[in-house]
Amino acid sequence: MPTCPLCQNNSTPFYKDEFYLCSCCGGIFRPSEKLLDNEKEKERYESHTNDSNDLGYQNFVSPITNCVLKEFKKEDIGLDFGCGKDSPIVKVLRQNEYEILEYDPFFFDDKKLLEKKYEYITCCEVIEHFYNPKKEFELLKKLLKENGVLYLMTGIYNKNIDFPKWWYKNDLTHVFIFQEKTFEWIKKEFEFKYMKIEKNFVKFF
Repeated sequence: MPTCPLCQNNSTPFYKDEFYLCSCCGGIFRPSEKLLDNEKEKERYESHTNDSNDLGYQNFVSPITNCVLKEFKKEDIGLDFGCGKDSPIVKVLRQNEYEILEYDPFFFDDKKLLEKKYEYITCCEVIEHFYNPKKEFELLKKLLKENGVLYLMTGIYNKNIDFPKWWYKNDLTHVFIFQEKTFEWIKKEFEFKYMKIEKNFVKFF
């Protein structure tokens, strides 16, 4: 059985040969042989037609942007990690004169941004794409200043969801799916003091 890419523990089959369930952190993940190569993964992201000017898209990310506007000052430096081609988070915050930078390994791959530290980091519909979630969460924690805040949005699985019918699993770039138990493991492992989960929104600091 494949090893969990987050906590390196054992797994059991969860859905056909497409997803496995970690026996420790509760992560649900695709085995390595099912992962797209870089070229095909980028093609998938290139096909997205998201527009940061779309008010519906801005409303979708509002759990994150509303928190940043409420909890931080304009001069606090933030990072939108995995911002994609056209980030509504960056759009909304910059319209409000906030200082937020954008990093994406496919579209804004400025490694110098990964050498700094930030008051807050936003990550909307990103963490489910992590091929190596352990490495990525180590990086995110390192990028945060002391008492910095990490804001996440992702589809979170629970036992009330009919996984075979769940649309979220059908995107081939959705390779690691989280449960509440998984976030509890992350909180402990990466020594966050606080965690809040509300629907598909997660906040760590």
